[in-house]
Formats: sequence, C-alpha cells, structure tokens
Amino acid sequence: MFGRLLRNVFRGDDPATALPARAAEGVALYAIGDVHGEATLLRRLEAEIAADRVTHAAGLRCQVILLGDYVDRGPHSREVIEFLSGDAFAGCERICLRGNHDQLMVDFIEDPVAHGWWLEVGGALTLASYGIRASVGATDPRRLSALRDALVAALPPHHLAFLRSLAMTAASGDYAFVHAGIRPRRRMQDQVAEDLLGIREPFLSHPGPHERIIVHGHTVVGAPERHPWRIAVDTGAYMSGMLSAVFLRGEELRFLSVGA
Repeated sequence: MFGRLLRNVFRGDDPATALPARAAEGVALYAIGDVHGEATLLRRLEAEIAADRVTHAAGLRCQVILLGDYVDRGPHSREVIEFLSGDAFAGCERICLRGNHDQLMVDFIEDPVAHGWWLEVGGALTLASYGIRASVGATDPRRLSALRDALVAALPPHHLAFLRSLAMTAASGDYAFVHAGIRPRRRMQDQVAEDLLGIREPFLSHPGPHERIIVHGHTVVGAPERHPWRIAVDTGAYMSGMLSAVFLRGEELRFLSVGA
C-alpha cells in the first residue's frame, strides 16, 4: 500500500454512525499527520497531493493543514523546517499547526536546563540535523546551556520564526484540526494548550459528540482511522516509513499515504 493512494480505507468504529460532516464550501483540504523529521516522505506526499489535486481539486481552493511535530525522532528535522518555511505545497494555502515536539524545541531554547529531557524524546536527533552532537543523557546544566547556545547559533532566524508562528488550531466547515486532541465536554474556545498538544485520554475513547469532527495526529495508528467524532492520521512516519493525510471535500473523505 506504500506510495499509492488509499481510497476509503477505514479502521476503527463504523463511519456510518458518524453525523454527516462537510468541509468548507469550495475547498479541497489535505490534513497531514506527524512528520517527525522525515523530509523525504514529506516531499513525496507533496507530489502525491499535487497529482491528486489534478483529479479531485480542480477549480477549488486548496488548503494543506499540517498537524504538527515536524522535528525529533526522524533524521532530517532541519530539512523539514526549511522545506515548510519555503514554497512547499505551491498553489495551496498552507496552515502549520503546533505539535508538542515543536513546542518542546522552543522550550529548550528558552530554558535548556528545565527542558533538557527534550534530548531523550528526539531532541538529540534534531540537534544532529543542525550539525550539533549531543548525548541523550546529558543533564549537566553547563552542557545543556552549551547545547542551547550551539543550536541558537546554527538555527537560521526563519526556522525559529517558523516554530514560534505555529497555530494551535484550525477549522473548516464541520471539522476542527489540532495536534493531539481536545478535552471532551469543553468548548473549543476554552481548550488549553496542554490538551491540544498532548492529550490522549479521555479524548481517544470519548464517544462524542464534540462541536466539530476532530482531525488529529500525536497518537500513532497502524493506518489512518475514521471514528464518528475524530479522524487520526499519525501513522508513525519515523518508525513505520509511512506518512499519511486525509482529503476532505464537501462530504467526501479519503486517505492518502506514501511510504519509503
């Protein structure tokens, strides 16, 4: 199934039980799961989306929403940020959301001692992509501060600007887009960053309803999942070799995946 369009492949609850949902009128929308430093997969998915638009989005306004976690775990975080800081997905409006790993990278820059554990969850690989050698187990405050200083020196200004500009949420019609999920029974306008960036339970097992159908990443699934009130598209690119997206147009919903 790698490297080709996946049509109507649903895992999880019976999608027939979901309420009818529509994307915004006149929009063809692609929402992409966690990239985690997999620059090659991201470029392949860009090409897949460009080809898909010819058949399924001609004459429509195109939106691409990336659900966050551009850095860590995979080998090419620097390349991913450079790619997304440029003209990626030309011809589409691009919205990049914030993931917990993206936030943690910024937190490390601001306070490396308090957030030194970033190295253990993928930060060491991100530093390596910027040419900085780091030990996963580094705890010495002076060493952590030196690593932060080296990162600041190696980080192009537009990379830091990109990381700090990331949105927390996006919406289109009956859909809302976040990195991890939402706190059930709490209005979208009242959601807090801790949940938007990191929640799993009780969101994943909550039967709904929510204000909107939630499209999210953060929790790895073997294949994209459609549930009545949420859609999961993080297929663990850094470990599975598969990067996935969901296509939304009117009431149409399809999944696209590319693999190494």
